[in-house]
Amino acid sequence: MQPQCSAEQFDFGIVEGRALVAAFDAGLVTSDAGALLLGATDRAIDLIGRFAGCFRDWRCAELIEHEVVTLVGQRVFAIALGYEDLNDHDDLRHDPVMAALSGKLAARRKDCAPVAGKSTLNRLELSRAEPTRYHKIAYDQDAIEALAVDLFVEAHERAPKQIILDLDATDDPLHGDQEGRFFHGYYDCYCYLPLYVFCGRHLLAAKLRRSNIDGSAGSVEEVARIIARIRRRWPLVRIMLRADSGFAREEPMAWCEANQVDYVFGLARNARLVAEIAPELAAAKAAAQESGQPARRFKDFKWITHKSWSRPRRVIAKAEWTQNEANPRFIVTSLTRSEAPPRHLYEDIYCARGEMENRIKECQLDLYADRTSAATMRANQLRLWFASMAYILLCALRRIGLAGTKFADATCGTIRLKLLKVGALVRISVRRIKFAMASACPAADDWARAVIRLAAAANARASPA
Repeated sequence: MQPQCSAEQFDFGIVEGRALVAAFDAGLVTSDAGALLLGATDRAIDLIGRFAGCFRDWRCAELIEHEVVTLVGQRVFAIALGYEDLNDHDDLRHDPVMAALSGKLAARRKDCAPVAGKSTLNRLELSRAEPTRYHKIAYDQDAIEALAVDLFVEAHERAPKQIILDLDATDDPLHGDQEGRFFHGYYDCYCYLPLYVFCGRHLLAAKLRRSNIDGSAGSVEEVARIIARIRRRWPLVRIMLRADSGFAREEPMAWCEANQVDYVFGLARNARLVAEIAPELAAAKAAAQESGQPARRFKDFKWITHKSWSRPRRVIAKAEWTQNEANPRFIVTSLTRSEAPPRHLYEDIYCARGEMENRIKECQLDLYADRTSAATMRANQLRLWFASMAYILLCALRRIGLAGTKFADATCGTIRLKLLKVGALVRISVRRIKFAMASACPAADDWARAVIRLAAAANARASPA
């Protein structure tokens, strides 16, 4: 029997003698009630206000409806909630959660929603370093880049003895005629080549670059900026850079050696390097054939290139025989043998950099950092910063509110699905706004625990000892 539908009610048949019906008549309802956690996280770390402070607003104050802090917060919160397109904001501008997060429940003008639509946010994304006749909002690039480092430092109660900064270049595929697009042979597509800098889960930099460059291009300037800012707060911290072979260039290594920064970089293999470990490869092959299992040997030696390196450097070789073939790998480092024996240096220190790949995936897959479809690189860099701030916000929620819970190591996408995408009936009265969420929500206990922890962190920030 076909279900009977009317404009008011939809009939889905009979269940145990009772009619199963549905209708769009619940009143004010949201599917994003869990995003109140994002507002609590922002109060704990003060991200949105400080990020908005990196913009200068030259619009006439009497004529504007949406202030910069509203626009910036709306864009960051929406990305964290999974709304990657500006078109989504034509619906989100009427959502009670977005209004509550923005601290603006009603517009001053009758023909406006509490928060902005796609056109206003598009003008924000087209901001420039200096205001023009048609672009009245300008941004300060140095301030935005410094904010990510400041938030990283503030996430620590005390200065650590050592930190490891992971560097990596990745592809950002392009499908239009964006400014700065080039074909990259390794990735086999037209793309940008953004540079990321992480320390553990903390994002310190996301720099958009053309792809017709070496993977390490600009890394020295970016690292020098970050380390100088860190050392102003932590003058005694020991810093190590970790990256793949794309960064094993003379300039980064020489800069590290001149600035008391350690490094562990992958080193691209070549015939000379492989010949250097021929005995170790032979020993690994013999051991693998005898045991039937992969075998590896390590060699520690000094190495210098014919032309590109200015001095000999310590190289660690992994001579591995696996699946009936040789699999040699090399790294170059400033660490001494007494500080890091070869096997420990390769297996425990260098190989741990693979975790950074998961962080980049979170940024690009969960938070749309590769959504660089604007015409100019300037606008696409700003989009990348918005996605980066959404990542930092969710990372703070995970670190502060979800520590010790089953979500302590969850990805941003999982946190969004389980904790932020919570439906609720919204009840507004003169004295309060209540989001009535489902009593059977599986994550209710962890959600409540996060609220308490975030409130404590916000109170501690408001009244430091």
